[in-house]
Amino acid sequence: MSDGPPPSPSEIDDLVRRVAASLAMEPPGLAPAGPAAVPADLAPLIDHTLLRADAAASDIDRLCKEARQHRFASVCVNPARVARAAAHLAGSGVDTCSVVGFPLGAHTPAVKAAEAAGAIRDGAREIDMVIDIGALKSGDYALAEAGIAGVVAACRETGVLCKVIIEAAVLTDEEKVAACLLARRAGADFVKTSTGFGPGGATVYDVGLMRRVVGPDLGVKAAGGIRTRSNAEALIAAGADRLGTSAGVAIVAGQ
Repeated sequence: MSDGPPPSPSEIDDLVRRVAASLAMEPPGLAPAGPAAVPADLAPLIDHTLLRADAAASDIDRLCKEARQHRFASVCVNPARVARAAAHLAGSGVDTCSVVGFPLGAHTPAVKAAEAAGAIRDGAREIDMVIDIGALKSGDYALAEAGIAGVVAACRETGVLCKVIIEAAVLTDEEKVAACLLARRAGADFVKTSTGFGPGGATVYDVGLMRRVVGPDLGVKAAGGIRTRSNAEALIAAGADRLGTSAGVAIVAGQ
């Protein structure tokens, strides 16, 4: 949970103005200290992802087999598939990640917290939750933060990572800044660009902007439309330290 009362709209607005003003002073496509180093082995940075509604059990099994073979960071699946994935990955060193409030972010805070707790009970070690986009765009920062904080609390009880998806493609730069500030204040471990189901995916610009807002202490996950190694490397150079993609095998093969 976050420390202290939720920020008021005026407090967030003030932070947004100050951070946006500082970002306007230099190109936001780079991390604060310049381009980040890109490792030769990208596999440990990849969440091997399958969130299609029509994914069959055999597809989940294949996903896990590929993740074990290539030593990806995690597999990311819908909540109903977590138990199967976790069983396949037991002892492999590859984590199971699940999504919460997906893909619209319009669930109530209580429902998001319960969904996260259920996925964790089934074996998830990472949770990617969608911020309440409508609340954010309405300036209802207390509601947006409450949805994050409830999931963070469920994760903290068991040492699970919490990533906050902000769906950057539907936000203004000021709203992206506000979303990142709320995620940081609520105690999240990562901010994440996209669900992959919205109108746009990860961009170098958004990753650089998010990295500069959250600083070095939070992770930044790029997701949505990442298909090639060159694209993956550009996003890492901009500040991403995790990638969500269904093309992980092709990326590590350099295709």
